[in-house]
Amino acid sequence: MITERKLFLLIALLFSALTLFGQNTKLTIKITNIKEPKGKIEIGLYNNGEKFPEVGGELKKIILDADSSTVIYTIENLPEGNYAVAVYHDENSDGECNTNFLGIPKEPYGFSNNVRPLFSAPSFKKTKFTLKGSVIITIKLI
Repeated sequence: MITERKLFLLIALLFSALTLFGQNTKLTIKITNIKEPKGKIEIGLYNNGEKFPEVGGELKKIILDADSSTVIYTIENLPEGNYAVAVYHDENSDGECNTNFLGIPKEPYGFSNNVRPLFSAPSFKKTKFTLKGSVIITIKLI
């Protein structure tokens, strides 16, 4: 026999599940200023400030062909919340962001909100944006 309390809990769980799985979000990432259409574009999507922008700390890692001056990628049905994006143009397709002896990238890179770092990678706080519904971000490579 289902009590009134159990029925209420069951209904609450069903609504929670619908909220989690029924989200209709869309994040479109537009990468511009690709000077040479060759190699790969690597996108890291982060939802954790402690792991930003660490390699391996991404929620999602996307690798696309850099076949034009602008590359666009869309991710659907992410949970609503705060995210940040780090991207680089792997011009030589070696799978890493090549840097000089000071650790400054030699290959084009960029961050959400088009934050331009000074002496180190920017913080999650400066690069984060809120995903709710459909969001389009544009990142201009540096």
